[in-house]
Amino acid sequence: MSVQTTRRGPVTHITLNNPDKRNAFDNTIIEALIDAFQQAGGDDGRVIVLDAAGKHFSAGADLNWMRAMGALDEQENRADALRLATLMDTIDRAGKPVIARVQGAAYGGALGLICAADLAVAADDARFCLREVKLGILPAVIAPYVVRVLGARQARRYVMTAEVIDAPRAGRLGLVHEVVPAAELEATVDKLRSE
Repeated sequence: MSVQTTRRGPVTHITLNNPDKRNAFDNTIIEALIDAFQQAGGDDGRVIVLDAAGKHFSAGADLNWMRAMGALDEQENRADALRLATLMDTIDRAGKPVIARVQGAAYGGALGLICAADLAVAADDARFCLREVKLGILPAVIAPYVVRVLGARQARRYVMTAEVIDAPRAGRLGLVHEVVPAAELEATVDKLRSE
């Protein structure tokens, strides 16, 4: 199961659970995330935590899926983009606080997930990158959320340069609210969700 939902008291954990692929997502995972966030948004829980199994939060979109999209026609590509947009909007409007818990790499579309969340906590070894330009595309669907968090000027820089942003810089930029040692990541999320 690539997306796992677990309820612990008032907290619903939605976990990207495909560590062998660095939690990269495709159309199936996008649909599962939409369903998970819609259900969690409508239940009696208080908080949603978006996290990931394994070493990395998410490599963003699965490259094989992206290559397959190149063979689709305009209408099919538009439909795929709209499903990703629906996911971002569903996280953004979940109806309760969403906390992103980030470790390892968070690349490409993963930044959209993080920026759509209300709060983000990262391990001090986390790193972030909007690498789409290296693939000859723009991060158009996630751009409204990234620009809202980083501001237009910083977003332009990182979209155009595909620089890797280390955790301390991500904290200074406001991409994440807290940067903590990896061993303290879970305790920090627990503290935020209980306040």
